[in-house]
Amino acid sequence: SRAGEVAAGLALGYAIEVLAYIPARAAGLPLLVLVPPAAVLGAFACVPGLRRHWRGTGGAGGSGERMPAWCAWALAGVVAYLITWSTLFLYRLPIGAAYVDMPYHLALVGEVKNHVPPTLPSVLGERLSYHWFVYAEMAATSWVTGIEPVTLVYRLATLPMTAATVVLVAVLGRRLSGRWGGGVAAVAVTYFLFGPVLQEGVVFPTRSMFTAWASPTQTFGALLFVPVMLLLTGGWRRPALVALGLLLLALTGAKATFLPLLLAGLLVVVAVRWVVERRLRAEWLVPAAGTLVCLLIAQFVVFGRGAQGTAVAPFATMRTVWGVVTGVDMPALAAEPTVPLVVLTAVHLFCLACVWGGVAGLGRRLLEPPVLLPVGVGLAGIGAIVLLGHPSDAQLYFLEGVRPYLSVAAVCGMLAARRVPLWLSGCMVALGVAAAVLVSQAGVTGGALLRVVVPYLMLVAAALAVWRRGYVLAVIALLGGYALPTSAREVIAHVLPEEDERAVLIPQGAQEAGRWLRAHSSPDDVVATDLHCRPVAWLECDSRHFWVSGFSERRVLVEGWAYAESTLSRAKLFTTPYLMVPFADPGRLAANDAAFRKPSAAGVQLLSQKYGVKWLFTGINPELGKFARLRFRNATSSVYELTGR
Repeated sequence: SRAGEVAAGLALGYAIEVLAYIPARAAGLPLLVLVPPAAVLGAFACVPGLRRHWRGTGGAGGSGERMPAWCAWALAGVVAYLITWSTLFLYRLPIGAAYVDMPYHLALVGEVKNHVPPTLPSVLGERLSYHWFVYAEMAATSWVTGIEPVTLVYRLATLPMTAATVVLVAVLGRRLSGRWGGGVAAVAVTYFLFGPVLQEGVVFPTRSMFTAWASPTQTFGALLFVPVMLLLTGGWRRPALVALGLLLLALTGAKATFLPLLLAGLLVVVAVRWVVERRLRAEWLVPAAGTLVCLLIAQFVVFGRGAQGTAVAPFATMRTVWGVVTGVDMPALAAEPTVPLVVLTAVHLFCLACVWGGVAGLGRRLLEPPVLLPVGVGLAGIGAIVLLGHPSDAQLYFLEGVRPYLSVAAVCGMLAARRVPLWLSGCMVALGVAAAVLVSQAGVTGGALLRVVVPYLMLVAAALAVWRRGYVLAVIALLGGYALPTSAREVIAHVLPEEDERAVLIPQGAQEAGRWLRAHSSPDDVVATDLHCRPVAWLECDSRHFWVSGFSERRVLVEGWAYAESTLSRAKLFTTPYLMVPFADPGRLAANDAAFRKPSAAGVQLLSQKYGVKWLFTGINPELGKFARLRFRNATSSVYELTGR
């Protein structure tokens, strides 16, 4: 379809933009990012034979087929829903009350706008072991258009990415199911079907797609990955191989978690086809080899062998859930027995089947590589959340990453399954809904795990009874019904305004002070600040403080260190929360803070001569004026310049 081709072209354009911006910025000429689009336009202007491609004759998104009007309106409705959610989640809030990580994203855009290769802007000299290509995209957009980074991060950047992903998931669903209805259903399952609750307020993690703003890296990676899957499931042509290579290279730094998932899916296809055909096909081995190379590039070049706290920790996801439902906190949570975790993991897998149980209806279609690939990718994502752990549960991004592909496979399975009487499907849905309501009201404590297990056993027994009669679709209806109450609540809750407004944690004049500093300093200048901890009452120091580096677009000697590799690598799962890990260099932090708490000529000179600090950013601190030159002040913030270096 034309819409699919436009969306796939947008994704490829993003990939080319990032891959062009990185060397352009490294060379100090960021506007050279315009060379690829200028070359494309020039080629089409000079070669008349190329112009037929503007009409859209196929490619990753389709073969010129027109999307039905009802399908286009359905997808427009999904996008409108996501825009409504964005409005309530972010747009209506002042910048100072937005999600905690938004200043972090802003700081990384400023860093990549001025420096490649980038470092962590909130800790001078700290390697940036993180997916940062989406920030390169925003930086390139800012250079070309003049749009402020804060506008891109808080208002604009991820909207087209989200909309294009919706369209591409529908196109993939249409390709594999053979029907546009299958594509729309795949989008519906991807965005609106969630796992059942364990008890009120505790949902088994099936990960929603509602991280568009909270995690732009996930949003960017998700967009780039769908055309990869389209190319791999659509047969081979040489231009497709070039596009696939560009997309995989972009994924190395966009969201490298997609690469091991893809590699696992490709290896599943290779293994199954070897069993079926007794031969190894290059069409799957070549992309597997390319994915492995890109994965190595990501790990050793982009991440510098850093793991950002991710570790092999079986059942870590369920240990977190167990701590929530039983009230057990760290460090006692680390010593909790394994048996309830194994039981909860089994229940969790059952809840995943409630969302994606349609895969069971695939039958012999599961042997087809285009269908087997998304199933293999999905199984890899489920395996990752069972085997891996992270201080902030970031292993769940693996599950979020595979959500569209499990959804596509589930819809294909439902369409391939044997038809059953409508009354039977309705009864199964009603039974599932009733069971979900009963379980959510029962609750669970450490000594009453059976209160949760028994209803699931009853559901399994009912499913097996129906399954033995060959009514796979009725079983899928039973499982889906069990997920419906939670899904309905979640879908409605996302577009209802929150009753409690978030506290404004960034001072009123912070942005003005940061922009003044940006306008009067060089990108290579170093800033020192005594602002390290977000003003929250529940923690002694929440070091997710990034708005100084974010608004100023300057590197800071020490601001917030929560997401530094040197912090996350020292956090012990379920023993030492990463937010309680102290700064890795206490000598630097002590020297930094002494210059603000007890200003002296020696303290200020130490920052200047040893660490290269030129600017001091703080609140209202008149004593600093005796040893540094006051350059800016408003009601909440002050900026001092160190002279005589």
